[in-house]
Amino acid sequence: MPSPQSSPIHLGFVPARRGGRRSKFMNKFYITTTLPYVNAKPHIGFALEIIQADTIARWQKMQGKEVFFNTGTDEHGLKIYRKAEEENKDIQDYVDEYADKFKKLMPALGISDDVHFIRTTDEYHVKAAQEFWKRCDQNGDIYKKNYKIKYCVGCELEKTESESEDGKCLVHPNLDLETIEEENYFFKFSKYQDKLLDLYKNNPDFVKPDWRLKEIRNFVADGLEDFSISRLKEKMPWGVPVPDDEDHVMYVWFDALINYISTLQWPSEDGDYKNFWPGMQVAGKDNLRQQSAMWQAMLMSAGLPTSTQIFIHGFITSGGQKMSKSLGNVIDPFAIAEKYSIDALRYYLLAEITPFEDGDFTIEKFEARYNADLANGLGNLVARVTNMLEKDGIKLKLEQVGEVKLKDKISKQMTEFKFNEALKIIWDKLRQSDEILSNKKPWEIKDVAEKKKILEPIAQDILNVAELLQPFMPVTAEKIIKQFSAKQIKKGESLFPRI
Repeated sequence: MPSPQSSPIHLGFVPARRGGRRSKFMNKFYITTTLPYVNAKPHIGFALEIIQADTIARWQKMQGKEVFFNTGTDEHGLKIYRKAEEENKDIQDYVDEYADKFKKLMPALGISDDVHFIRTTDEYHVKAAQEFWKRCDQNGDIYKKNYKIKYCVGCELEKTESESEDGKCLVHPNLDLETIEEENYFFKFSKYQDKLLDLYKNNPDFVKPDWRLKEIRNFVADGLEDFSISRLKEKMPWGVPVPDDEDHVMYVWFDALINYISTLQWPSEDGDYKNFWPGMQVAGKDNLRQQSAMWQAMLMSAGLPTSTQIFIHGFITSGGQKMSKSLGNVIDPFAIAEKYSIDALRYYLLAEITPFEDGDFTIEKFEARYNADLANGLGNLVARVTNMLEKDGIKLKLEQVGEVKLKDKISKQMTEFKFNEALKIIWDKLRQSDEILSNKKPWEIKDVAEKKKILEPIAQDILNVAELLQPFMPVTAEKIIKQFSAKQIKKGESLFPRI
């Protein structure tokens, strides 16, 4: 059943793997973010993830590939159910309200307008989750048992002794662990230990960065325990109904992970699923276990191909501290993008935040980087060159062919998802152009032909840079390309006014 939210998309490529697998259609590429819970409005952490994924998608589109780019909202589970009760709202109205906030984040962050947006409350997703359950069950991987665990509602995960301290989750230290004791359905996770280890061994680039692959391999090698995949409906009614058992609903993780293929209209074997799966996933470090072990075992159980690659990023802190409402240090991505521009936010998150580690965001750091690299760097260079060209009526015929060596350098970094290094290469090129201007001082030269000889190669370099900036800063790149493709280049408005 087609998604009412879905629309066609055309983007990307998947990097080669040493001895690994590729998507079966080499001109196709699939990429998805995780789906954020709708128990709070969008924060800067998810903005980082969706911008990283969008940059990968846009970059791969430049390679002539067709891409399916997926994101959306995770709308089931205990904490969402409780949040709606806390706010005294009908739960469907509550998830509708918050899903809309995440939809609005897409244009606010300059995300590709053909991105697919799935909600786990969509009817076609619910049906896909139920079919997936049936296939795992038919394979003998679902059974019922009584159990008792310590559970973190914030993570929606069982917590072991090593993952908790003083009765609290290490990830959500403000929440007490809850004891859950009931009869649930379980998934035979333990059955897939050897198959998962083979997956990691045969695909050395399956998880990026390398140390995250080592981390999940060690976790699996230590032994796997079957995990609960249902909840009693009388205790937690907000979930996908378990097939043939009206007393249970699916555990939120089991349901939510299936969105990666339900968005492709699976279980239909034709169309988008046939063309784009398997694909790549982008996720935060707190999702490592779910994405690279639980989900892969589930796919194996259902008889479906495992993912091609998983890119794991870090968290964003504020002033070195974890963001929280109580500390008053939560960064609103809407507000930053509106005040400083979409591309200023995209640039900071891609250039300043290292792809695989935790990164820090403060307004002071943001404004310092904005002034140094955007206002005094790119913006100032474009303004100086266009001002001289317009003032002297110098007409240029620049070519949108790009610089091969520069593109190859950036491509190498993008294959490893090193957005910061790719942007560093671009900004080094801009600094070279700035140095040429400073050394040759064309503003002091009266001969227009001589001035043109200096300015033309610099203008061409700026156009080349703009071509390569499209995945990172699409709005700015489009402005520069339009500006430098005109017969008479004019100064125009400042790209990044100084703060």
